[in-house]
Amino acid sequence: MTISSTTFVASVWCLIRFLPLKKPLTIRTPMRSWQTTMIGSPPSTTPIVDWEAPFLFVKFNCMILQSYNFLELKLRFGVILHFGGAYQWRNMLYRTELGHKYNEKRLFPLTTQLITPIDGKKIGKREGGSIWLNKEKLSEYDYWQFWRNTSDADVVRFLKLFTELPLERIGELENLSGADINRAKIILADEATALLHGSECLDAIHQTIESMFTKSKKNSSAQNTDSLPRIFVSATQMEGENGGVRFVDLFLELKLATSKKDAKRLIAGGGARIGDVKITDELATLTASDFEGVTEVTLKAGKKRAGVVELK
Repeated sequence: MTISSTTFVASVWCLIRFLPLKKPLTIRTPMRSWQTTMIGSPPSTTPIVDWEAPFLFVKFNCMILQSYNFLELKLRFGVILHFGGAYQWRNMLYRTELGHKYNEKRLFPLTTQLITPIDGKKIGKREGGSIWLNKEKLSEYDYWQFWRNTSDADVVRFLKLFTELPLERIGELENLSGADINRAKIILADEATALLHGSECLDAIHQTIESMFTKSKKNSSAQNTDSLPRIFVSATQMEGENGGVRFVDLFLELKLATSKKDAKRLIAGGGARIGDVKITDELATLTASDFEGVTEVTLKAGKKRAGVVELK
C-alpha cells in the first residue's frame, strides 16, 4: 500500500487536533515520534499476524490514536501497563514505543490468548449480538441464556474459568453425560449470572423459564415475564397511519434481532412468534387488538429468546 506523507499527516492530525491532550502536540509531532517505516513493518515478535494480508489505511489511524491514549493515561493517571488479547500485540508495541519516545520509559504491554469456545469464535460475540455486562444493554435473562447455551465440550472448562465453584464440585459435574449435562449448564448459567448481577435475579429467571418453556400452553396466561427485556408502546402508536408497529422493528428494539434483515429472516424461517402464534408476514404489525384483555404481549425469537412489549 502506498500513501503520501501529506495524506498520512493530515489524517493523523484530524484525529488528534481537537483532543484535550496533556502533552503539547504540534502538526509535526506524529511524524517526529513515529517512523512510518516502523508502522509499516512487522515487529519480530508478532508471529500471530499475517503480514501478507491487506493492511487497511484506517488501521493506521486506530493504531496512532490508541498509542496517544496510552501516553495520556500514563501522564494523567500513572498507568504503566496495558493488558489485552494476543491479537492486539502489535498495536500495544506501538503504544509503548510512542511513550518511550516521550521519555516515559516505564510502559509495558501484556497480552494473553483469548478464551474461545470450541468453535473458535470470540466469547463476547454471538449471532444475536454482543454479550454486554451492563444489564441496560443485555438483560439478566439473556445473559443467563448465553451461558445456558454453552456447548457440551465447553461447559466444564467454563465452570473452571467463570465460576467460583470448588474444583471438587466441578469434578462431579464433569462425569455427567447425555441429557444430564444440561444440569451442569444450568449451574454454569446460575453461577456466572450471580457473579455479575447478584443471585437475587435467579428466581425470576427460573420462573420465566418454567412458565414460558416448560409448562403447558394452557398456563400461558400465568407466564412470569419479569426477567425478560421489555419495551413500551403507546396507544397512539397502535392507532398510527401504519395500523400499529411492525414486528420487524419490535424484534430489533428488543435486541432479539441484530438488524431488520435479521428480523425478516427470523420471520421467514418460522422462528418468530407473538405468544404461541407464529408470525408469518414480514410486514405484519402489532396492533391494539393484540392487547385485548392484557397490557403486555411476549415476542419470541426461536425457542429460548423472548422479550415483552407493554402497552402504556
